[in-house]
Parts: sequence; C-alpha cells; structure tokens
Amino acid sequence: MNSIAKNLLKSVKRGQAVWLRASSAQSGKQHLRKLVLGIETSCDDTGAAVVDDAGNVLGEALHCQKEVHLQAGGIIPVVAQQLHRENIEQVVKEALGVSGVSVRELAAIATTVKPGLALSLEVGLQYSLTLVNKYQKPFIPVHHMEAHALTIRLTHHLEFPFLVLLLSGGHCILAVAQGVSDFLLLGQSIDIAPGDMLDKNLVNNAIVQKEKEEGIQEGEILSCVKDIAAAVQHAVAVHIIQRTYRAMLFCIKNSILSSRNATLVVSGGVASNQYIRKGLQTLADANDFAFLCPPPRLCTDNGVMIAWNGIERLRAGLGVLHSTDGIRYEPKAPLGIDISKRVEEDSIKVPKLRKKIQWFPQNHIGENTN
Repeated sequence: MNSIAKNLLKSVKRGQAVWLRASSAQSGKQHLRKLVLGIETSCDDTGAAVVDDAGNVLGEALHCQKEVHLQAGGIIPVVAQQLHRENIEQVVKEALGVSGVSVRELAAIATTVKPGLALSLEVGLQYSLTLVNKYQKPFIPVHHMEAHALTIRLTHHLEFPFLVLLLSGGHCILAVAQGVSDFLLLGQSIDIAPGDMLDKNLVNNAIVQKEKEEGIQEGEILSCVKDIAAAVQHAVAVHIIQRTYRAMLFCIKNSILSSRNATLVVSGGVASNQYIRKGLQTLADANDFAFLCPPPRLCTDNGVMIAWNGIERLRAGLGVLHSTDGIRYEPKAPLGIDISKRVEEDSIKVPKLRKKIQWFPQNHIGENTN
C-alpha cells in the first residue's frame, strides 16, 4: 500500500472515530464509552491499539521484527529490545492518531507484563508507566496468554466457561476459562512449544542423515524437504489433537463443561496454521463441541488483544491499579490454577484418532506452518 493510500485510510478511520464520539455525545441515553490503550512487547512485535467497551477497535498499529530475526535464525533478545525502543513511541502514536483519541480520554492503559522475553517486556512496561504517571491513568497489567484466551470474546459472543487451547512459539497450553481471570490449567508443553518446533527444530537427526545420503553441500536444498516438513507438521498436529481430545473427555467426565454446549477455542500464533486448525475443527465436530478461532491477524501478537483484556478486566473490576509502586515484569508466569495432576490421575484413555477423525487431503500439508 503506497503512502497516499495509507494516509487516506488513516483519515477515514480517524473520521469514523470522531463520528462515533460525536454520536455518543449527542445521545444522552448512551453511556460514556470507556476506552483502553493496549501495549504489547512480549516478544518481537511492537503493538498498540485503542479499544472501547463495546468491542470496537478504534485504532491499531504494529511493528513486526520478523525480517530482522529471520536473518539470525531466531530471536535475539537484545536486538528485539533495541527495536522495541526504537519503535514503541511511533506505534503508540499511530494507534492513538488513527483512533482519534487522546491519552487524556483513556479510561486506562493496559500492557503485557508477563510472560515473555524479559528485555522486551521491560520496554513496554517502562514506556507505559511513563504515560500512566504523566497522565495519571489507571494501569492494567496483562498476562499475555490470558489475552490470547479472551480475544475470542472480542470477535464472538461467548460466555464462560470454555475449553481453550493456546498455541504459540513459546507456549502450548490447555485450560478451561471460567472467568476473566479464572483459569484451570489442564496441561502445558514440558519441553518445546509447537511454534518453535515448526520454525526451527525440524527433526535434525533425520535431516543430517538425508544430507549425507544425498551429498548435500551448504546452501543446497534436500530433495525431500517438503516430505520432512509435512511429516513434522503432521506429527505435531496429531500430538496436539490427542491431548486436546483427552482434555475434552476430562472436562465432560468431571462436569467442568456441559456436554450440551461445550466450546473449544484455539488461539495464539500457531492457531493460524490451517492444517492443525482443520484437525482440531474435525475433532470438535466429532465430539459435539463448538469450535472457534479468532481471525489470523488476532492470533499472532498484537495490541488489540491487550487492549481488549484491559476492557475485560476494567468491566470486571479485576487488576486495575491506581498505584504502580512495585509493579514488575515477569518473564515466566503460570496461567490459572494448575489441576494437571488431576488430569494425569484420571488416566483417561483416548480412543484411536482414526475412529473419530477422517483426516483431510494431504495436499494441504505444508500450508501456513506458523
């Protein structure tokens, strides 16, 4: 999109935001909207957005560091930190500018403080606290994975409780969302998350062996590279589906979810993977679970989900701070109450997937791996 088109789009969005505010002011019956600015810097994306308590995204901006880190073969924390520092002010200004909202009009500022890369979290928190102190605004610290879990309530009308599977580069979590800040942790990855597996940990031993067999030199590509990628993606998908299936059975057996209106929500960056998503959709259908995913752009890290989590907490009166003394970022942080031991002790046997799932054509394998 060229600069003229971008400026035109910004003007249109700004005009829409101004019209919305004017309309609210003209109607005495309408409540005064609450606006939250969300700021996200947990990893390598600098995001910001303004969302109101009706779920309208008034403005958003995102700076992605992907191209920089691809050259290094992975995220370098100090580089990510520097890029956040260089871009956060512009990203926040853009989100506010498009929304037509000033900081003074905000009801609160919400920011990711856990979990994530320490150096990245530090940038977002420091910048946010500067705004909070300057404009005397309430501060809402946000758990990154809670925000991913609740994004679905921005895009769909969904009541609690529901089963949620969070898939990302750094996490793989199965939990039951019982409330805005009320989660039961059923299980999580104990070694490597699916995003990291798909991105940079493809079955190294097999690759080395194949390179020897084909006499591959540095810079050359294996003839079977697509087959290896497809096999890894399938193995990851099957493992995730099996664990999700067990979580479904556990929740129904223990009356944590009702068998009549149970819902499976899948969110996080890897939820954009169409192969994994299709398998989970088929699993949900076979077990009479509704299946919901946010749109792909809201599955990856963004400011919208943080602002929406702020709105959810503001409405529920949870974790809204009027003093930021002692607030710290936390690189590692659990989600909810861990009941994974109960799941393990139940020893639920998962039926063979072939009996429940007719896998879709293999030509879909390899699409949208992350």
